[in-house]
Amino acid sequence: MSHHLFGTDGIRGVAGTFPMTPEFAFRLAEVLSVLVCQNQKRVAIAKDTRVSSYMLEAALTAGFTSMGVDVVKMRVVPTPLVTAQIIDLNVDMGIMITASHNPYQDNGIKLIDKYGDKFSDSFTQKIEELLISDQTFTHDPNAIGKVYKDKTSVPTYIKNVLSISSQETPLKGLRLVLDCANGAFSKILPQIFKEYGAGIITLSNEPNGYNINENCGSQHTEHLCQVVIESHAHLGIAVDGDGDRIIVVDSEGQKIDGDQIIAFLATYLKKHNKLTANAVVATIWSNLGLEKYLHGLGINFYRTAVGERYVIDEMRKINANIGGEESGHIVLSDYARTGDALITGILTCLALKEDGRSSSEIFPVFKKCPCIVKSIRFTTREEMSEIFDSPEIGRLVKEAQNQLTGKGSVIVRPSGTEPVIKIRIEGEDENIVQTIGLKLNNAIEKLRRSK
Repeated sequence: MSHHLFGTDGIRGVAGTFPMTPEFAFRLAEVLSVLVCQNQKRVAIAKDTRVSSYMLEAALTAGFTSMGVDVVKMRVVPTPLVTAQIIDLNVDMGIMITASHNPYQDNGIKLIDKYGDKFSDSFTQKIEELLISDQTFTHDPNAIGKVYKDKTSVPTYIKNVLSISSQETPLKGLRLVLDCANGAFSKILPQIFKEYGAGIITLSNEPNGYNINENCGSQHTEHLCQVVIESHAHLGIAVDGDGDRIIVVDSEGQKIDGDQIIAFLATYLKKHNKLTANAVVATIWSNLGLEKYLHGLGINFYRTAVGERYVIDEMRKINANIGGEESGHIVLSDYARTGDALITGILTCLALKEDGRSSSEIFPVFKKCPCIVKSIRFTTREEMSEIFDSPEIGRLVKEAQNQLTGKGSVIVRPSGTEPVIKIRIEGEDENIVQTIGLKLNNAIEKLRRSK
């Protein structure tokens, strides 16, 4: 087995190939049984709608039960439901089988501790070391685990989300278009918005195992934009396959990213004296315009490394109750432990209804600074790492950072979930931003061709 199995959000790969194989999932369950499941000897397993999730669920279940660990099957539910409800299941940990916004061919395994949080980097390193070791495990035929079905988490989660507003139908009069990505929120998302009183048009809520995120969801909003315009809707909401990411579309069909949603909700919370610590947490990937906007309101702004776990860690450190990423992972800690597209959507709609203006009048909340973002995909992570670590790329990045000191930023980083190098250049001068972006892109492509 190769090193660096864990990315920023668990383990991912193409289904049926290492590490997304039944054999690997079985061994992972053995390792987790030893390192984690020693107290209650119970684990919760949930999955999204992709066809390979059933294969991995079966392999994980076999691995855990062979080690004497009981399995609680949560079945198809969104990730934020797992993180919210796991503490009530009396388990040692949870697993979410999903590749989030990726196509159905991919899959992944997210590890969640008994409190609903992700494990630390140091602990996942410990897991990985045992995974790749030669250690074998014994299976006691007199101590085989059992399998149970979870029947309480979904109704409890729905009840909690409905309690966010004390009004019976607070969204009555709003016309919404919901894109469920043919994913884990396909049933719950329209149900909740309907109960909140909104008029809804639902898209991509008929998962078949192969259509998750296919030309739909938070990564593909073209159809959503079109339907919002054609139906004269007040807002469009798109989630990803496992429901922890949200993108909205305004009434004129314009896509609104996570930075703009954060700005809107932070303003709403501050207006109601509910912005704890008078602070917002985002990542180094968020636009400089968001920082300037919040500072203009007297709101403190903090940045972390890319990754929801780092945002959450910083939020807890400073006692902030809102944070997130430009990609649409938004954490509202008064209501959820992690990014929850449904809860973010509900709060956004409540704030929109209260504001009275149309969404196209509200958004964009702030003017973005010039920024280019590019993702360069490679065949393998090894190829990607070799080019990313090359001295030439390091030299060019340092040169660009010096050029933009105090006036912008340059980020070149490997994706934590895919064999992709991500480039982001931001600054006050668009010409300089474009020039630096082209130079870095050409250098990476030249190195790729020389391999």
